[in-house]
Amino acid sequence: MRLRAATFALAAWMLAALVLPAHAQTEPFAIQKIADGDYVHFGQVAMTTAANAGDIANLGIVVGRDAVAVIDTGGSVAVGRALRAAVQKLTDKPVRYVINTHEHPDHVFGNAAFANTGATFVGHHNLPASMRAHGPFYLHSFRDVLGAAAIDQVRLIPPTVLVDHTMTLDLGGRTLLLTAWSPPAHTDCDLTVLDEGTHTLFAGDLVFLDHIPVIDGSLKGWLDVLPRLAELSAVRVVPGHGHRIGSWPGALDDERRYLLTVEADARRLIAAGTPLAKAVPLIGQSERGHWQLFDDYNPRNATAAFSELEWE
Repeated sequence: MRLRAATFALAAWMLAALVLPAHAQTEPFAIQKIADGDYVHFGQVAMTTAANAGDIANLGIVVGRDAVAVIDTGGSVAVGRALRAAVQKLTDKPVRYVINTHEHPDHVFGNAAFANTGATFVGHHNLPASMRAHGPFYLHSFRDVLGAAAIDQVRLIPPTVLVDHTMTLDLGGRTLLLTAWSPPAHTDCDLTVLDEGTHTLFAGDLVFLDHIPVIDGSLKGWLDVLPRLAELSAVRVVPGHGHRIGSWPGALDDERRYLLTVEADARRLIAAGTPLAKAVPLIGQSERGHWQLFDDYNPRNATAAFSELEWE
């Protein structure tokens, strides 16, 4: 019964996160050059709303001699189209690859903007199964948030090129190293993209800056991945969320501290026999002043951590 209650509580927090009001206003779509051939669009640090069209994730563009790769496509087809238009203003080279870093709506709902363009979709080997498992729930849950018209445009397009461990993609004089991470961490289909020429890492949601990390896979798995992630030969990182670039690997420090704090608090309360409902408001509270959207996401993180660690 306790496991069922914990699972129900986590699902409730996930649903609540979908309908909270926006924390930022809609801004013009813009891209920023961060290294030679590397560009980023910074999404808002906010919850998804109709007003921001799901433009809450950071999206990447890498331009090679012959072709372009885009990394994530945003939280609606409107955002995906804006990203495609930004690429077309930047270069006349074709988009050869659309790389999704995981299955969350704010990273894949824009995929339809790149359908029928000749682009190949690339992702973690678990991504197709994750899309099948969670996609219908996301489409249903976001219908009220984004609006029916926006959701009706979304197509859940899975990758046809799957990364089992590592893979390289060549854009012409520019090689991208793709790494599929395990065990489950932020999700069970986390993928990173490293531009080996500029040592720029597009980390997806394995890295959060300023925006509180969100545990949707495994707290223990994420902590297991972090030391190996830190070994990548990057000098800068584009986080999945957070309106800035981080230096590498120092950008992991705050996230690691938060996750370790959540783990320690949950273990202490579990050992003391504290029930879930009383434990959740206590877990991670020392981190409150360090993160945006803390009250939106820390309760669900606490629920996920307690549920995972209680039954290990």
